[in-house]
Amino acid sequence: MPLVLLAGMNCTPDLWTGCGLDDAVTPVMDVGDLDAQVDRLLAELPDTFVIGGLSLGAIVAMAVATRAPERVSGLCIAAANAKAPTSTQRAGWQRWLDGLAAGETPVELQAGILPLLLSPRVRASRPDLVQRVLRMGEETPDAVLAAQLRLQATRIDLRPGLRTVRTPSLVIEGTDDALCPPSFHDEIAAALPEVRRERLDAGHLVALERPAEFGAAVRSWRAGLGAAVR
Repeated sequence: MPLVLLAGMNCTPDLWTGCGLDDAVTPVMDVGDLDAQVDRLLAELPDTFVIGGLSLGAIVAMAVATRAPERVSGLCIAAANAKAPTSTQRAGWQRWLDGLAAGETPVELQAGILPLLLSPRVRASRPDLVQRVLRMGEETPDAVLAAQLRLQATRIDLRPGLRTVRTPSLVIEGTDDALCPPSFHDEIAAALPEVRRERLDAGHLVALERPAEFGAAVRSWRAGLGAAVR
């Protein structure tokens, strides 16, 4: 069964490097509306698949699973918030859009939120990971980031829909996630009828900080979905 992985906003498939998930399909999210982005993915993906994502990628993955549960054999959610956006979030996304329009680059915007993306330990001791996060911003075109920001503003509360998702699910969270703390994942897990949880010592970009552990958790869960998924 194909594995689909959706990276977070202003991130690239490099987010999954080192996770041992090299067989994954990694579409780019570049449609500025959640429903339209789901439509695009459902039109392009195989008839059935396992889907996962981190942050905005997880939000889109959850929306896919709630829209077309018959096509999703497994749902993996990492570092996510299933609630509708707040006014503060909307204002922040608009500031980024205004910044892009004024000539700021995705990497400059990424640099300004490093404390939200990486744990203090990693920022202090892993300059290589800091550079990878910045490089993902460098490799994200302005138009793609702008579309992702517009997509963010079309989010809805996904928790009611998650209650109807019967597919086996995996929730992975970082203990030092400054954007999506464990309480967010409590809400997601409570909404899912069949869920397994993994908590890793990491910040928001948990797959980048803990690739071996992240990949092992996904592979173990994926293997348990059945022989057809292996």
